[in-house]
Amino acid sequence: MTDTRYLVHGVFWDGAPPGFPPAPGSAEGAPSGKRDGGTPVMRLQDPSGGFRELELDAGSRLGFRVAAGGKSCLGHHKVHGPARRDHVPCPAKAPAVKGSQCERCFVVDDFRLIHDFHRGGGVPQGLRAYLMQQHWLYVATFANGASKVGTASNLRKWNRLAEQGAVVARYVARADDGRVVRILEDMLTREAGLPQQVRSAAKAASLVAPAPAVELDALNRRLAGEARAVLVRAGGEGFETVDERWARPGLADAACTPAPRHAYPHDLDAGAHGFRIAAVSGSIAVAALDGGDLEFVVNLGRLKARTVELGDHHSSEVPAVQESLF
Repeated sequence: MTDTRYLVHGVFWDGAPPGFPPAPGSAEGAPSGKRDGGTPVMRLQDPSGGFRELELDAGSRLGFRVAAGGKSCLGHHKVHGPARRDHVPCPAKAPAVKGSQCERCFVVDDFRLIHDFHRGGGVPQGLRAYLMQQHWLYVATFANGASKVGTASNLRKWNRLAEQGAVVARYVARADDGRVVRILEDMLTREAGLPQQVRSAAKAASLVAPAPAVELDALNRRLAGEARAVLVRAGGEGFETVDERWARPGLADAACTPAPRHAYPHDLDAGAHGFRIAAVSGSIAVAALDGGDLEFVVNLGRLKARTVELGDHHSSEVPAVQESLF
């Protein structure tokens, strides 16, 4: 019998510590996650368009085979407000040509317009309602010391950084809306030298040998302080500076702690894979292969927009480990 093929939409952290708003789509007042931030899930779309969520908890085993054919379009979103959006599957089930979308879905995706909103770009009414909610500006630092400035909507304040895979982060401003926060973000890139992106591959490579936590925290504290100083000098309306440290999910702690581990030796664009998860930071897992004790860093973000077949019988080939790995 042929296994069901799932289209991978990525790894999501929908849980949040107490005190944070519920995730979009959850009932108002419903529990928003465990105290440690809950468990990430790999979101999978079946051939009929329905979704399945596969928990990536410590001790769980993930087995799959990557189907041939490259990446497929993940469709697009229509936004109706701060906590309401519709996912529209790609009607043509076309190959992905722009990241994880085909040309048509990229053009009609509401979220594409976010990046020009603060420069006067027009947006649909639903996206405008989303953008006019309160937003947060943060400085995030990753396992090798690479740091960036970023933004998060109020409903995604915690989740955004969990999915980014930050080791440590601090919120530096609370803005009235998404227009103001993106103006501030551009200001910190221009005047404080903070980039707005750190590549996923660099994040994964850094988790092979993460820097000591005390060094990363000191670096992030300094950069966040410099960012606040820039904002204070700039002045203006529509925001206030804040000094609040982000709460990292407990499942990421082991991934962010220095330990003997290696880069995953197989490409995730084809073939069979299987491993037992020990920790997860963002979309990156620290995992052990069947029949071995060594831990490997697996960038599950590489599976986004690829088609997989799940199965416990799938496993990764154990590499011949050389002395040079130690």
